[in-house]
Amino acid sequence: MYTAGTESFLRQARKIQDEELRKFTSRITGLFQNQDFGNETIDCLQRLFLIVSATKYGRKLDGKFVELLQTVLQLPKSSKQVQVLCAAILREMLPCNDLTLSWDKVQDTELLSLMFSVMLPQGNVKTETEAVGQRLVKALEGRLPEGQSARHLLPLLSKVISLVPTSLNEDQINLLSKRMVDWLRYASVQQGTPQSSGSFFNPRARQPGPITEVDGTVATDFFTVLSVGQYYTEDQWLNMHAFSMLRKWLLCYGSGGTSGPNSDDKSEVDGSVMSMVSVTSTSSRLLPPKERLREKAFEYCQRLLEQSNRRALKKGDGELQKACLIEAVTIMDIICKQDSSYVYRSLSCLKILHGRISGDLSYARVLLPIAQFFVNHSETAAVDSEAVYKHLFSKVPAQLFHSPMLAYEFVQFCLHNVSFFTENLCIFRQSTPNLFKFLAWNSPALIAEFMELLPALLGADTAVEIFHLLLDLPCLTAALDVQLRSAQTPMSERATLDPAAKPATCLEAFRYPQYRGLFQYLLRVESAPGDPDRLTSLRQLLGSLATSPRVVQCAESIPVLLQLFFEVVAQFADGDLTNKLVLALLERSSQLYEIPAFKAEMHQVMGSQLPILCRQHPALVVELCKPLLEFSGTVTNIQSKEGIFTHVVWAIGEYASVQHDRRCTVEQINKFFEVLEAMLFEITQLRPSASIPRSSPRVLTVLMTALTKLASRSQDLIPRVSLFLSKMRLFVQSPTISSGYSTEDAEAILTRATELTNLLKMPSVAQFVLTPSDEVSRSRFHRDMHASLPLTMKTTSWLLGGGPGSISA
Repeated sequence: MYTAGTESFLRQARKIQDEELRKFTSRITGLFQNQDFGNETIDCLQRLFLIVSATKYGRKLDGKFVELLQTVLQLPKSSKQVQVLCAAILREMLPCNDLTLSWDKVQDTELLSLMFSVMLPQGNVKTETEAVGQRLVKALEGRLPEGQSARHLLPLLSKVISLVPTSLNEDQINLLSKRMVDWLRYASVQQGTPQSSGSFFNPRARQPGPITEVDGTVATDFFTVLSVGQYYTEDQWLNMHAFSMLRKWLLCYGSGGTSGPNSDDKSEVDGSVMSMVSVTSTSSRLLPPKERLREKAFEYCQRLLEQSNRRALKKGDGELQKACLIEAVTIMDIICKQDSSYVYRSLSCLKILHGRISGDLSYARVLLPIAQFFVNHSETAAVDSEAVYKHLFSKVPAQLFHSPMLAYEFVQFCLHNVSFFTENLCIFRQSTPNLFKFLAWNSPALIAEFMELLPALLGADTAVEIFHLLLDLPCLTAALDVQLRSAQTPMSERATLDPAAKPATCLEAFRYPQYRGLFQYLLRVESAPGDPDRLTSLRQLLGSLATSPRVVQCAESIPVLLQLFFEVVAQFADGDLTNKLVLALLERSSQLYEIPAFKAEMHQVMGSQLPILCRQHPALVVELCKPLLEFSGTVTNIQSKEGIFTHVVWAIGEYASVQHDRRCTVEQINKFFEVLEAMLFEITQLRPSASIPRSSPRVLTVLMTALTKLASRSQDLIPRVSLFLSKMRLFVQSPTISSGYSTEDAEAILTRATELTNLLKMPSVAQFVLTPSDEVSRSRFHRDMHASLPLTMKTTSWLLGGGPGSISA
């Protein structure tokens, strides 16, 4: 987050109007024309950069002023700070038709770097980038003028090969590979001298000392980015810049060389990093440039692994060690992909490294490239890496779910290797509750990633548990918050537990024995069977956190995941799994975390998926007869769970038929009928009290239609339905009820009642229309707008009503 002062500056910059901006640029123009490149000009350029970069839309600057910025950028008299600011402002203007930078005769490498940073995003990317690449190679292959440094060009070279790798030919690649070997391996081990002249009377004070390690000892091997000095020489800067672009270089150009037929590892039994370096150093001079670069890059990475084992004196150096470890392991992985002879030499180092850092949570991000190495090469080396994966999936998400960067990298790691994990690693799906902690804490930032990951986690054996995990995700977010706050609470501030008393807060409950088991189950690391009913008390306890922004954000991300869940499960669910999911759906509709908007949206999603599940397995209506009867026979479900209730009633009316399941007897149809009839009677009986909640027209029409469908299959029930339908006009027109419905709603209810009544006057037609055979339902009758069910019902009603050409006529 920005500080208050920074926020104030940004607001001021965004409010500046075009006229005021023109006056400000005129002031800067005057300073440029007077060749004043002092503090006032620097201050004005800084303000201008803030103005043009503070808004999402591009600020427009006058074309002549843009030309002036380019002139000042190339002016020899301009200070470095002015040039940097001019280049930064020009980059904010891109793409720009007024850009006319000419770099052909520029010799200053730092100025070239600034100019290229402006030109690369502009115009014809391929043509311009290739030209820049050739100019960079030309500058790097020869001797630079006195006082010029190649290190300013290496970041641009990295950008060039990212945009257009083909901009360099084979000879140039080999030449630069040789240069990179020199930069990486043969930098000075003596510190540089400060740029200031120092004291004339004390020349010994300016004598450079040796480079040291991060622990303060004198370096005894070659220079790396982890070598420490007060001042650095030019070749040391090149060493650091070369390492920063090494990964990209190897990915673009490192795979051209091939390992020889006798390239078996000669140091497999030697665990010493230093001895492995010495064994290969003499023979590597005879290798082709790309292979020699691989060899020296590998030595460099091994040296970094050795340096990372030292205890850093400064916190910044400790963080640099971790960053260098990530990069070194990644580069070793790339090298091993390009030449398998390095695999055995890498394994011994990485096993030692993993054993050293696995217990230190601050090194958690380093575990990801190590695990990636084992994913890529454990089969080649015939090494069992199960322990590496188990530690990664069990420990890291459970303890570092609150680290946004780690969460993103971890999920990306899973997505990158999802095929390997689903086919070869049981711990991957077993760790689903642990992985969901990342989502619970970092929603909605990770929602897109989990949309990709969820299908890989789902299977016939995990679907029901993941269904419960998704519904309990806001509750998990609240529990993680409690866990984190509990761990951060000092022991001195923790109140003494009284087991007989009821905990006053969630934080206290986390330490109570009667709640500890519930928290442990909700925060479990691996999949485990459990009864969701047992978490009811915990959901109520954590209800005080329901308004927490993090919990609310998590709840808002679940509907789209639940929708995806059902879409994926529908692809492989059999009858048994479908029954389990429908049963879980009915049970969990009453057991959701107490966020009203969340509950309503969950009911809507679950209800909309019920017809899909029924369509896949129609027999579930008969197989789950008892729970469906209980749910549809509960009056409170009409008001509190209308989204699910209407779909349950529709499923009963649609699939309670011998046509869909031969086990569906007349007795069962009568049971369903009696329950739905009682529900319709309950919500349509006229009461004197106006406070009785009225059901929506949708509930009424669905109930009437379902009862009519059931009656068409058991014709003894037709008189009872007809009697009910005949009373609907009296119900809708009563003063108590009519005030609660609009004219359109009342008309819709009466129209449906009339149509159903007329259908039941012809039982054979009713059965054909309301329970069509497979031949009819699969034909064009339900696709053709001229032969649809509503049209059939309206036509029948029209005929029975005595319209022109009717039978009665």
